[in-house]
Amino acid sequence: MVLLVIDTQKLITNDKLYMFDRFTANVKSLIAAARASSAEVIFVRHDDGVGTALTKGAEGYGIYDGFKPLDGEKIFDKTVNSAFHQTGLTEYLKARGKNEIMTVGLQTDYCIDATIKCGFEHGFKMIVPEYCNSTFDNDFMSAETSYHYYNDFIWRNRYAECVSIKAALEMLNGRAK
Repeated sequence: MVLLVIDTQKLITNDKLYMFDRFTANVKSLIAAARASSAEVIFVRHDDGVGTALTKGAEGYGIYDGFKPLDGEKIFDKTVNSAFHQTGLTEYLKARGKNEIMTVGLQTDYCIDATIKCGFEHGFKMIVPEYCNSTFDNDFMSAETSYHYYNDFIWRNRYAECVSIKAALEMLNGRAK
């Protein structure tokens, strides 16, 4: 199993996110558990392109300090919503025989949704721990509605196994399958 941490970049990892404190605490605990159990932690960053606030070299492009990668942990960069689209991530995981992908990060209704669906299409078992993805209000739904729409309705029993934080920690600690 790998822990895939998506788009937790400084520009968008802030207290305007739905359930920010719970989200950051849960992700920190999963990163710590993954590292303690020698599960690989992989980070993904989104690049909106030159001239934007979310591009290589911009302050906001870096990964949120609370989730800072350790030396040697893989970081993949992407330019579209899916972490699997032309990033090398799919090939990297398949070459290492990694089939179970625990997915956390931002934003629920954009890159997390696309990554979960694309990972499912590539044959990966996608695992989504509760309150380990988040988003902002948009013109159509509140952040809370978006969170529950995807986690409780769209992904559950379709594209992913949606689990409690306790079950996710047990999976990483090797106590549950």
